[in-house]
Amino acid sequence: MIRISLVIPTHNRAAQLIAALESVVRQNLPPHVWECVVVNNNSTDNTVMRFGNFAETHPGITLRLVTEEGPGVSYARNRGLQEARAPLVAFIDDDERVNPGFLRAYLDFFDAHPEAVVAGGRIVAEYPKGRPGWMSKYVEMPIANPMDFGPDVRPFPAGRVPGGGNMAFRRSGLAGYGGFDPTLGRVNGELIGGEENDFFERLLAGGETIWYVPDAVMWHIIPPAKLTEAYFRRLSYNVGVSQRLRAQIHRRLPKTYLLELAKWAATFALCLTMPPRRSVWLLRMRREISRGLFSKIK
Repeated sequence: MIRISLVIPTHNRAAQLIAALESVVRQNLPPHVWECVVVNNNSTDNTVMRFGNFAETHPGITLRLVTEEGPGVSYARNRGLQEARAPLVAFIDDDERVNPGFLRAYLDFFDAHPEAVVAGGRIVAEYPKGRPGWMSKYVEMPIANPMDFGPDVRPFPAGRVPGGGNMAFRRSGLAGYGGFDPTLGRVNGELIGGEENDFFERLLAGGETIWYVPDAVMWHIIPPAKLTEAYFRRLSYNVGVSQRLRAQIHRRLPKTYLLELAKWAATFALCLTMPPRRSVWLLRMRREISRGLFSKIK
């Protein structure tokens, strides 16, 4: 019986997807208790062919490819929830790799906590060409979103939620919360996100506890293309846009504006404590986030 499904949305990243699947097939669970569902979201590269070839070389593992034509990761994740055959569903992205105990960690956690509905795991940033010297832990957040809250299972710290590339759910507990909002989330390379933050906000408002599962480890692989100033500015700007969209959805826009002003004060204070080069990038991040947050949304 399949007890846990792993869902991977993908769009035009065939090579990265296969690298992610190479880590997935090394799971230390018996093959009959888990499956992997890849949601092909309008890919125009050779994703279908390369997935088919990969699946043929691993006939003992349940690897399925489904197609979702609704544009964006929210549509793909919702489709994954629908297609999953197991009562537990974990998500990763197609630019990541996971440890061999990834699915077992989530399965053991939900078995031990029958009341739990949602959990997230550890995220380790990996820089194939090295971590840039200008990068502080604050600037790293929007780029890689690393997470490590210690060696023990525990509720997520206040103000933090799992990354969209390492989260898991008990499907029976999601009734009434809706799915991932298609008005949020990345579409065709655009960088507006926040769909998972919005979903977690609804879960928290409904009284759910978000749990941290440290043994579910994901490495987020950051290529050099995501470490350029142009990409960073665009990413930070769209972080601000997504924050505004979520604030509008949840009717807390004035509060969000006030919080951004407080973040500016904290940013200036932090800049006094770090090397000038890192301060420059932190100020760039804050400026672009504010531009996105206060911009007019068409």
